Amino acid sequence: MSIEIPVLIGRAEGALAAGDAASEQEPSASAVCCEPLVREPLGADEADDFAKTMKALADPTRLRLLSIVAATAEKEACVCDLTEPVGLSQPTVSHHLKILTDAGFLARSKRGTWAYYSLVPGSLERVADVLNP
Repeated sequence: MSIEIPVLIGRAEGALAAGDAASEQEPSASAVCCEPLVREPLGADEADDFAKTMKALADPTRLRLLSIVAATAEKEACVCDLTEPVGLSQPTVSHHLKILTDAGFLARSKRGTWAYYSLVPGSLERVADVLNP
């Protein structure tokens, strides 16, 4: 007794050749591999810049500091008012605020001996725009 094993050369098992009855039907889910892009994706340089920006947000203390500044009525806070809520020393808080300032999320203004930090308008929206289609 012999068993015949079909051999497919040049096409995947179950694939249909042109002219086969089922080939005239709609393509299967596996035939459509990708959806068309609805907008231009990030280029290499843009992705590198965006990764640096996201790195500034990738710290719980910095997220809390941004949240505190955003929650103030004036969208501005003195570094002296930010140390207690996060439970860190003024130099450590200033270090985190500098990272957020360098990343473009906060603006710094000096008044006497204290530095005040405010949200840069549109900075958080720009992050959301990259992530939302």
